[in-house]
Amino acid sequence: MAYKSDIEIARAANKRPIQEIGEKLGIGSKDLLPYGHDKAKVSQTFIDSVQGNMNGKLILVTAINPTPAGEGKTTTTVGLGDGLNRIGKKAAVCIREASLGPNFGMKGGAAGGGYAQIVPMEEMNLHFTGDFHAITSAHSLLSAMIDNHIYWGNELEIDTRRVVWRRVVDMNDRALRQITSSLGGVANGFPREAGFDITVASEVMAILCLAKNLTDLQERLGNMIVAYRRDKSPVFARDIKADGAMTVLLKDAMQPNLVQTLENNPAFVHGGPFANIAHGCNSVIATTTALKLADYVVTEAGFGADLGAEKFLNIKCRKAGLSPSAVVVVATVRAMKMNGGVAKADLGAENVEAVISGCANLGRHIENVKSFGVPVVVAINHFVTDSDAEVQAVKDYVASQGSEAVLSRHWELGSEGSADLATKVVETIERGEANFAPIYPDEMSLADKINTIATKIYRADEAVMDGKIRAQLKEWEDQGYGNLPVCMAKTQYSFTTDPERRGAPTGFDIPVREVRLSAGAGFVVAICGEIMTMPGLPRVPSAENIRLNADGDVEGLF
Repeated sequence: MAYKSDIEIARAANKRPIQEIGEKLGIGSKDLLPYGHDKAKVSQTFIDSVQGNMNGKLILVTAINPTPAGEGKTTTTVGLGDGLNRIGKKAAVCIREASLGPNFGMKGGAAGGGYAQIVPMEEMNLHFTGDFHAITSAHSLLSAMIDNHIYWGNELEIDTRRVVWRRVVDMNDRALRQITSSLGGVANGFPREAGFDITVASEVMAILCLAKNLTDLQERLGNMIVAYRRDKSPVFARDIKADGAMTVLLKDAMQPNLVQTLENNPAFVHGGPFANIAHGCNSVIATTTALKLADYVVTEAGFGADLGAEKFLNIKCRKAGLSPSAVVVVATVRAMKMNGGVAKADLGAENVEAVISGCANLGRHIENVKSFGVPVVVAINHFVTDSDAEVQAVKDYVASQGSEAVLSRHWELGSEGSADLATKVVETIERGEANFAPIYPDEMSLADKINTIATKIYRADEAVMDGKIRAQLKEWEDQGYGNLPVCMAKTQYSFTTDPERRGAPTGFDIPVREVRLSAGAGFVVAICGEIMTMPGLPRVPSAENIRLNADGDVEGLF
């Protein structure tokens, strides 16, 4: 049987005017800033007006560690949102925006797939409403003002060897990872070593996604550390006097974007921080607004539960005062087989033993999420090659872990295929078992917070930090940053720092190579193993196959 591609399905969607989608949540036309007919930003005035509303129930969708077999976390998020609406609940979806770099690099979008997608798919995966361009511009303005300050006399006495503010671009470009800037003579400034990250790794992105409003945004931007003096005292963005102009550039980008699913249900798509170097969740302002307007809000966090869910629960929920009512962990039979040692080429053949062997990875994620006091439902994202025996093996394993697994066929059938999952999630929430709490308190030392995540979530023996790193953490504690949460940057493919170690490994350490202070975003980043903040393109990038057809439609985009 031939299946339509994601973009063919999206292009055939029966989209409704965005004003109709807004009406479903009680957002009037005057409070929507349209970008064409099918997407709009929600005004800050309206957001302020609904703050007295009761909150709906928050559902987090996370997953096992990613594998080349695919898991379908966003697809499940969208499918569950549609499924909840199908069974008569007032539900909204909240997901992240897509970065241009990965879209033109490795094939894969951020709008869902099959019949569980958010539209307009092409625009969402390309420029959308320009939020990422605004973030790139605000970040670049600060970069220019730092070098300009140094050029015109360096009144702040910045040590040019200790400028920690890198530049960004929303593209995968390995040639920019490490550069030398200001070459070409006296008129161009003082030559120094510099580099680029991808825009989604910018602290400005993390701040936009954690800020409650424009006032909070400017304060956080001003708190960013951009350089150090020779005495190692920090220089802040507010010292460069860049925070006001940066806020102006981000004024519209702060407003959440409203779009729709294929079934015309409301979806907020806003923000997109990296899930390893940052916290990997959509914006706080989108999530909190959705909670004021819908009875159920389905959101997702990047990568597997050891990264995305841990950061959602320890960082985003802590910062925004959120309390999830349930967590859905997405798994596929194919990924279970891969965790059980089956090669990608052999995933089509039935192998119940490999499924059972690979379930250890799923089991650890279930146990970890439950440790936050939140009930877990497992969504088995259905593939046509799954056998009944393999699906049953996953269900039996999850039942042995004290949770329930539901087969969901949203990719193939839309909400008809996810109604069972939606019903089970509602039943779970209505039992009222959620008693959410982060796994470490604010007052715990930074080193102990890092070690807590390494041992309790990854199941490492310990987090290994040398004396220099421990001294740096202590120095930040002395400066008043000790109450910040920690953001662990490590590979998404394994509980360890080795991306090849699948399953549920034990008997390993987590080496902390470096720590960084994101003083504006409000967390300390622990770099564990090799983490890339500027990806490169693969040998055959997706960009080679993306073009316009004779009708002016995009081809090759998924």
